[in-house]
Formats: sequence, C-alpha cells, structure tokens
Amino acid sequence: MNRQLIITISFVLLLGFGCKTTSKVNTAAIENSKTPIREHSIQALLWQQQAAEYKALCHQAFNLAKLRIDEIVGENKHFKRPLAIITDVDETVLDNSPYNAKMVLTDSNYKRETWIDWGNEIKAKPVPGALAFFNYAAKKGVTIFYLSNRYNVQKEATIKNLIRAGFPNVDSTHVLLRTTTSAKKPRRDSVAYKYQIIMLLGDNLSDFSEEFDKQSTKNRNNLVEKMANDFGNKFIVLPNPMYGDWETKGIYEGSYKWTASQKDSIRKAKLISY
Repeated sequence: MNRQLIITISFVLLLGFGCKTTSKVNTAAIENSKTPIREHSIQALLWQQQAAEYKALCHQAFNLAKLRIDEIVGENKHFKRPLAIITDVDETVLDNSPYNAKMVLTDSNYKRETWIDWGNEIKAKPVPGALAFFNYAAKKGVTIFYLSNRYNVQKEATIKNLIRAGFPNVDSTHVLLRTTTSAKKPRRDSVAYKYQIIMLLGDNLSDFSEEFDKQSTKNRNNLVEKMANDFGNKFIVLPNPMYGDWETKGIYEGSYKWTASQKDSIRKAKLISY
C-alpha cells in the first residue's frame, strides 16, 4: 500500500469519527437546551415587578376610582341601599408576582398546592395605590367587598394578609372566596341584594361581568367595545400581563392540555405582524 493511499484512508477514518463525535455533541446540546416552561413569562414578570410604568398605571387607575367616589358621594343622591365597592384580590389589591417569580426559578407551572403555600406565607404586599384608595373609600362610607377566586380553604390566610397590609372591612363577611363555582356572578348578586354597587375593580374582565366568562379572544375584544363607556366609570381595570383569562381562555382557547411546545407554537401563531 503506497503512502498516498494510507494518508487518504486515514483521513476518511478520522472524518468518520469526527462526524460521529460532532453528532453526539450536537444531540447533547439539543437535549440540554430545552426552553424552560416559564421562559415566555419572564418579560411580563419583570415589567410588573420593575417597571415604573406598571406602578404609574396602578396609581392612575386608583386616582380615577377616587374621582368617581367623590362624584358619586358628592351627588347627594338618595340611595335606597348603602354603597359598596366589589374588588378582586390578586393583582388588584395584593401583589402575587413573587409566586410567579418562584415558578420561573423552579421551572414549574401553577399548582393548587404551591399557590396555597404562597398564600399561607401571608407576605403579599399591596398593589401600588390600592391601600390608600380603599381606606379613602371606607372613610367616605363605602363598604368594601373582596371577591376572589382563591380557594375557600385560603380564607383565613387571605383575611390575615389583608389585615396585615392594612385594608378596611376585612372579615369573613366581606371576603368572598370561591366555593362551589369559579363564576363570580352569584357572589356579586349576593352583595347587590343588600348594597348599591357603585364600582368594581379587577385585573380580569370576568371581575366585572359574567358576559366575559369563557369567551374567545375575539369575543372578549368585541365585548370591551360594547361596554366601552363602563371602563373608567363603573369598571376600573388594573394591569396584569403575567396571567389571566386573556391567556387561558383566549390565547390557549380554554384548553389546559397543550404541551409546552404546542403553547409556544400557539403564542407565535397568534402574533400580529406585517
């Protein structure tokens, strides 16, 4: 075998081994580069925790709500029932972004058990502007009802957290959590039976009307246009880009069975570009 042939064979063998080695390295790289399941939420979470714009929008919402309180109480109308405000709790009164941060850092999705554990910490702080507004409303003689879809088993911890934060009208009568259904209309109706509801506050459109329950993105947007005059008057919306029906009922179309890969594809497919 001449020298040139030996060199050629050796080169081919080395090339073959090199391809195999490269293939193994690339496969390992692909396996180790799996995108974390909560990676897509980091930007929204950072905005809520760090952006001054988030705080500004919260203060703007509560300043507007305060103006509406002054207008309603100052009208000196004779209301047949005492005045009341219904408010959501999470991301409207209490800031739970640390729970979402924990999900990112542990690469895990929402679970009932971990959500309850977070609530039991009684560490949630007031949303910017919330404490001042609700205490102002209470001093004006308006009763506050905290209507949340937290599990009823969380009631004691929720009451403790609200009291520790300094919110008014906090007791088992004024904190209405989920029992048999997540629909909020029956609980709103129970308040309306004895009180004149002058305002509702929330970060999710279902906090305001049952018409938004289990609706597609298209229908939710159409309903907002239909009710446009209510926003800023009777409905006060707080910003929450982290989670909500806009995502679960809207983007993911009410299905909780999508895989992480399918969710990623759905999110990209629903982007509006040019």
